[in-house]
Amino acid sequence: MQRTGLFAWAGLLLVQVLWYTMYPPVSIPTWVAFALTVPPLLLPLLSLPNVARALLWVGILALFYFCHGVSEAWSSTGDRWLAFIEIALTLLLIGSLGAGVRRRR
Repeated sequence: MQRTGLFAWAGLLLVQVLWYTMYPPVSIPTWVAFALTVPPLLLPLLSLPNVARALLWVGILALFYFCHGVSEAWSSTGDRWLAFIEIALTLLLIGSLGAGVRRRR
């Protein structure tokens, strides 16, 4: 399950980079959007020798990205497909964390 969580983490990071390069924000500069979305996904790298702990932190952060994906899917039209990918990756990440905990018991 850790491999699935790492895949979802990398996918979330890739989606953020794709999103703001393909569809730059209108109301704020692109660098601000990158500064708000990419560094939080890189912070758990500090605890990476302990993969389970890093995935736990990413799982907590994924709740923000889930809310972001839902709000963008609801309000946007052109980049809605990226919002659905973001939602799917966050659900995959949180589901893999839950399945990993359940399997340990």
